[in-house]
Amino acid sequence: MRKILVLFTFISLVVTVSTTAQTKTFSMEDAVIGYTKGLYPESIRGKWQRHSPYFIYKEGNAIIQLHAKNNSVEELFSLSSINKKLTAINEDTLKNLPFPQWINEHRFLLKAGQKCFIIEATNLNVPHVIELAEKDANIDFTEFDEELRIAVTNQHSLFIVSPDKRTEVASSDSDELVYGQDVSRREFGISKGTFWSPDARYLAYFVKDNSKVKQYPLVDITKREAEPDMIRYPMAGMASEQVWLGVYNIENGKHIYIEKDNAHTEQYLTNITWGPESKFVYIQVLNREQNHMKLNKYNATTGDLVKTLFEEKHEKYVEPYHALEFADQNNDSFFYQSRRNGYNHIYHYTTEGELIQQITDGPWEVTSFLGFDEKGKNIFFTSTEISPIERHTYKVNISKPNKKIQLTEKPGTHRVSLSDDGQYIFDRFQSTDVPGIMQIISTAKGKKHTIKTADNPLNDYKLGEMTIGTIKAADDSTDLYYRLIKPIDFDPEKKYPAIVYVYGGPHAQLINNTWLGGAQMWQHFMAQQGYVMLTVDNRGSANRGLEFENVIHNYCGKHEMEDQLRGIKMLQNLSYVDTSRIGVHGWSYGGFMTTSLLTNHPDVFKVGVAGGPVIDWKYYEIMYGERYMSAPDNNPNGYEATSLLKMAPKLKRKLLIIHGYIDPTVVPQHSLQFVRECIKNNIPVDYFMYPRAEHNVRGKNRIHLMQKVTDYFDDYLK
Repeated sequence: MRKILVLFTFISLVVTVSTTAQTKTFSMEDAVIGYTKGLYPESIRGKWQRHSPYFIYKEGNAIIQLHAKNNSVEELFSLSSINKKLTAINEDTLKNLPFPQWINEHRFLLKAGQKCFIIEATNLNVPHVIELAEKDANIDFTEFDEELRIAVTNQHSLFIVSPDKRTEVASSDSDELVYGQDVSRREFGISKGTFWSPDARYLAYFVKDNSKVKQYPLVDITKREAEPDMIRYPMAGMASEQVWLGVYNIENGKHIYIEKDNAHTEQYLTNITWGPESKFVYIQVLNREQNHMKLNKYNATTGDLVKTLFEEKHEKYVEPYHALEFADQNNDSFFYQSRRNGYNHIYHYTTEGELIQQITDGPWEVTSFLGFDEKGKNIFFTSTEISPIERHTYKVNISKPNKKIQLTEKPGTHRVSLSDDGQYIFDRFQSTDVPGIMQIISTAKGKKHTIKTADNPLNDYKLGEMTIGTIKAADDSTDLYYRLIKPIDFDPEKKYPAIVYVYGGPHAQLINNTWLGGAQMWQHFMAQQGYVMLTVDNRGSANRGLEFENVIHNYCGKHEMEDQLRGIKMLQNLSYVDTSRIGVHGWSYGGFMTTSLLTNHPDVFKVGVAGGPVIDWKYYEIMYGERYMSAPDNNPNGYEATSLLKMAPKLKRKLLIIHGYIDPTVVPQHSLQFVRECIKNNIPVDYFMYPRAEHNVRGKNRIHLMQKVTDYFDDYLK
């Protein structure tokens, strides 16, 4: 047998907490909902006021206005001042202050319950109150000639509401046909279903035909006689939804349709973008196999295809995830994000599909496109260029991409928003040793103004030493980041049990140079209980490039397990870890990984807790499942190799499976089929359902959940 050399490197992110003054430990309530008890650092979350140098944020029951240029701070309005105005017009007062949504620089909207209050910023007068109907949802507003227009969905229908009327745009009395809601199960960056044109004369909206998608029963046990709650759930390899785009002309009430004739191909319409002049709609059209994308330009008044600007193909998959970006000053070109060269970068194109130039380049990912400056000469973006576990913001000249300026300096994670004119950024900064700094930074001169510096809310708490480092992946060349938390009152002469907390799938990164290293407080709680806590971001996880992610294609779990075992090798090299007492826990993809690791490697893992686990990918939905596993008929070997149903007879260790009974994401069929296989093979397994939980158990119910997880490890691992 070939000897495996495991390399691991400790990097300069070691957080050591002195225990001189720290005496407190977390309760389970602290660990789960500590954010309600002041155990997370103070933070400011706000927005730039439209077309102004003002940054707006909430402080208590007041909205604060900060002038970015002179740093002056004043109260814009408060809950009491708004309530005085509402009382004056015989409206019920508000119990809590919603965050304002700016209509323009002079007016804002406050939504409370089913009412939208239109408020003038200068005097807080309330010229309009719009009362929404029961079940109105998916609010999307715009303004035309100072008239507010709100797109809303109600059940399966679409309406436009203004202060004096309600217009039915499209009506359906069945979920077989749905208007104006998100499609494709919110994959491909899709987050909504309505899209106002820049001139507010048109409303584009998704039309979803579910008639061929089978209904899946979830059970509502709260009724006197339990009732099925039917959802449309397109499983891998089965019939999918059909989608096209409608465009409604506000002035004449007419509709046109885009890609309706091709909807039968079950293609995906992603990243809907209006051109600045409201003449064209751009759609990134992806085939069902998800390996061929066409960027199409359509006439917004006829629905006709004007031109396919360019195409992208890949032998595994293409994942269009970002809408096009147009600078206000230029109707003839746009900026497009793609991983065509291995990493997500920004490209500059003409609206005829000609590549002008690539703006960013290198073995790192652009993680967010922030916007432009006022003259459209510079782009602002955030990336992983410094490190995969850090985020920094840059300004780059469009004409001279080599002239790139880094705007954030301190090592760590910078979450940034850009003012409309591009002159300032609001930066929320954290690192493993900085709880939080909130500041305004001039993008021209780099001048900084600190608004708030957060105190460490855990000064009185005993925390285990946390290390962030790298190990080599199973390919012996790729660096993987890990986070290790030692027990409090650590004694190197003792032997401690260890728990691996895992996710492991795409679109998630668990380890960052941020407060607590990106760990959940529960992981630090478990370190207080005497466990070594390890997390490894294996190949397949996010923000490391296309090849790093798509290595999992067609065989989900294979390479991820190999990489997780490299983390185990590291634990085995630590003299204080009892390698006969290693547990594993994860949720969703992490539940799949937990069950996979426990059944495939019973010699390594003694105990596992799998939450909401994928058990067999043929039971998972099309959009995500077929991207990473292809359709079952096209990848029978992969589906067979990764199915955990056949692994049930090999379960030799303690496993607790937890599932939400009305989980619409990983439907309960997964875990129930696994339990059924265990029963057929006389294999003991522990199983717990949360009767009214969906994919995640939230709120105070989560305290019960995490106590159950903890008790299981205490009973069988400690």
